[in-house]
Amino acid sequence: VSTQSTGHYYITNNLRKRKMSSSLAQLKAHTTVVADTGDFDAIAQFQPQDATTNPSLILSAVGMPKYSHIVQKCVEAGRAQGSNIEEQIVDVTDKLFVAFGTEILKIVPGRVSTEVDARLSFDVEGSIAKARKLIGMYEAAGVSRDRVLIKLSTTWEGVQAAKVLEAEGIHCNMTLLFSFAQAVACGEAGVTLISPFVGRIFDWFVKNGERKTFTEDDDPGVISVRKIYNYYKRHGYNTIVMGASFRNTSQIAGLTGCDFLTISPKLLEQLSNSKNQLEVKLNREAAQSLGDDKISLDEKGYRYLHNTDPMAVEKLAEGIRKFAADQEKLESKIRSLLLG
Repeated sequence: VSTQSTGHYYITNNLRKRKMSSSLAQLKAHTTVVADTGDFDAIAQFQPQDATTNPSLILSAVGMPKYSHIVQKCVEAGRAQGSNIEEQIVDVTDKLFVAFGTEILKIVPGRVSTEVDARLSFDVEGSIAKARKLIGMYEAAGVSRDRVLIKLSTTWEGVQAAKVLEAEGIHCNMTLLFSFAQAVACGEAGVTLISPFVGRIFDWFVKNGERKTFTEDDDPGVISVRKIYNYYKRHGYNTIVMGASFRNTSQIAGLTGCDFLTISPKLLEQLSNSKNQLEVKLNREAAQSLGDDKISLDEKGYRYLHNTDPMAVEKLAEGIRKFAADQEKLESKIRSLLLG
């Protein structure tokens, strides 16, 4: 028998059934599993609660022949709007994000995350305007705003934009989160969900440190998410913690019990085929004695504390550049289609 409560799934099974369960089934018993992909087939295969997308994933999906009909429909609609090619490119890009999100919501019972242009990461008003436009397009397609999470880069400006949007009932997913300072700012702003990037934190330490391998309990990305989770639960923040950007199933196992985890199809497949037993690593009760003391950050405090973490400074800047580059690649592809 299973029940759902505040994003967690609890399953009461006998021991024998648990031993026979796949690692993915065990994970779903304690954590809401989200598919990190724009591929409808992969989402349907693993039956996640939610799905996340970003410019890189949409760029990949747009290149798949099986989705050419969606792309063509958006391009044709875009040609009919906008007075010049630049306006048409922006409009078609937004239509593609919403079209893929709308199709994904026909598969998942929960929400889809759709990302605001990373080039707006330091533009509060620009981010708010783009988020409102995307939500308006979803609602015009018959999708309630409650089923959409708007993804924003976790800059100070991104957090301020999210604070305004949340007050309007537009729920936000703060992405490219690497530092404790970013997490504190998001919690204080009352955002719906944060996505700390486990794998990219791991990448930085492998590249810059002497150690090249880690266990599920000493992996620096896992440790970072555990610290954030325990802090939020201890101090009563309602913001959902969703670990993201995993490099291996060990990192996922190390965060069993986290609110949400967004996982690529490749790793979902590995978990589905594994019978390894997972141990719950995070829970609300234990967090009461593990979380750090509460702090509050204004802009100056945020910028300084974030700046003391060289990994986070480097990975946030790099992440924004990479998402912006993929956005530009997507727009280049759209330009060719519009002119073709």
